[in-house]
Amino acid sequence: MIAELHASPEDDDLAGYDVNSRMCIVTRESGSPDELIRFVAAPDGTVIADLKRQLPGRGCWVKLDRASVDKAVAKKSFARALKTDVKAAADLGETVDRLLAQQLMQMMNMARKAGQFVSGSSKVDAAVRSGAAIAVFHSTDAADDGVRKIDQARKAWHLGMETEEKIPSFRLFSESEMEGVMGQNAFIHAAVLAGQAGEGVVKRAKMLERYRSGGQSRALGGAGQQKQ
Repeated sequence: MIAELHASPEDDDLAGYDVNSRMCIVTRESGSPDELIRFVAAPDGTVIADLKRQLPGRGCWVKLDRASVDKAVAKKSFARALKTDVKAAADLGETVDRLLAQQLMQMMNMARKAGQFVSGSSKVDAAVRSGAAIAVFHSTDAADDGVRKIDQARKAWHLGMETEEKIPSFRLFSESEMEGVMGQNAFIHAAVLAGQAGEGVVKRAKMLERYRSGGQSRALGGAGQQKQ
């Protein structure tokens, strides 16, 4: 059960987000909350990911990186960090990936309802060329030719407006993977527009990208970018 965020003295890793308590238990590197995943012990003694950083009790942090989560499981790092006899499932790393993916797709649906997410190659191309798009998405099974045409629009906007970087591009899910969460809102090509919900989509996409890419983002990639 998710509780409201009221950090108690026991929640030392939450109170004020003190940088010393935000240290990865695997790499021993400190970082911001968006660079780490918080884990807590559930009442049944299992380790669960607290992606919203709201669950009460002592927590520990792991770098936003699948390999680091898998290593923490293998080395039984969670029991030492949480100072209790907890069990981390062997597939915890895969579970975190699934939760991050679901969180992103749910935010995409919210952005669509807010008018900040459009799909279809022609709409995406228009959004990019007009400067309305803040990011683009392609399914991993999208045809390279369709991706390339939108890449050309991204490049044209970047050069024409002399921006520092191109509009970010993501390829994170196949169409069938999206259908389970997004239903008829699954897409081949999509664009995110400016706004609170749209910015939430981009933030979560970067988190999933980093998790799958060893803590690095490849969001500016083009037609050749593949799912990790």
